[in-house]
Amino acid sequence: MGSNQTWITEVILLGFQVDPKLEVFLFAFFLLFYSLTVMGNRLILGFIWLDPRLHTPMYFFLSNLAIVDMSYASSIVPKMLANLIMETKTISFAPCLLQTFLYLALAVTECMRLVVMSYDQYVAICHPLHYTVVMSWRIFTVLAATCWIFSFLLALVHITLILRLPFCGPQKINHFFCQIMSVFRLACADTRLNQIVLFAGSVFVLVGPLCLVLVSYMHILLAILRIRSKEGRRKAFSTCSSHLCEVGLFFGSAIVMYLAPKSSHSQEQRKILSLFYGLFNPMLNPQIYSLSLMNRDAKSLKKILVK
Repeated sequence: MGSNQTWITEVILLGFQVDPKLEVFLFAFFLLFYSLTVMGNRLILGFIWLDPRLHTPMYFFLSNLAIVDMSYASSIVPKMLANLIMETKTISFAPCLLQTFLYLALAVTECMRLVVMSYDQYVAICHPLHYTVVMSWRIFTVLAATCWIFSFLLALVHITLILRLPFCGPQKINHFFCQIMSVFRLACADTRLNQIVLFAGSVFVLVGPLCLVLVSYMHILLAILRIRSKEGRRKAFSTCSSHLCEVGLFFGSAIVMYLAPKSSHSQEQRKILSLFYGLFNPMLNPQIYSLSLMNRDAKSLKKILVK
């Protein structure tokens, strides 16, 4: 590095770059969505914790998903809200990297959770007699621990590769949080290795699991069509359609974000995509999937609400 280059100590998050009056509206809008995200997922955790009949492996992963969604949104949204109402939109470099690490780790964790939950649906519908053996508490605990450990190790690999780079500017990030590809642009060195590892990791984490989910649901669909009871088919389709909706929202936005060519969408479109899977998707999850699953235990939930 030349003598006229300095290390970055803080970064300016440019955010949405709109009129100040519109920033106040965006603050109220995003605050509402964030509040709904936290309240919706806390309700799920409360229902599961209060009713012993919901202490099953399926609801165990459901509660894990709620924790991941709340943590995922909380790693991004509070700083975004603060920058919308503050004149100085800066973040220190160390917290910026921490934000990058957390959102990467939690995003991968959610991806792995969706795969495990689709496998749970497959076993429950296609092999119901073997469900208690195949999906025992021991197996569920191992799967849960594997999801968390693998996700944080993969995020650690990306952060380690980032820390090897010299950061001397520019000091501005054209985003509302420290998104990893925006962090690459702060480096005054070749980032091709980082980009290759990110692309390979995205393929491994997104394309592979999505294929597993689709294969699981092909078998599930065939099994549902063999169910003679109309009520049984309706319940099975209701549960599976909710999960598929969530899978489509999460994987679709993430694949467009990380695997589509850079020229296919602008930086502003990338911000919207990041908002979609960082804020809107965690807010929708309790509605389109979790609460739908719990309809099968509506009587117990009514008792909880009465209490």
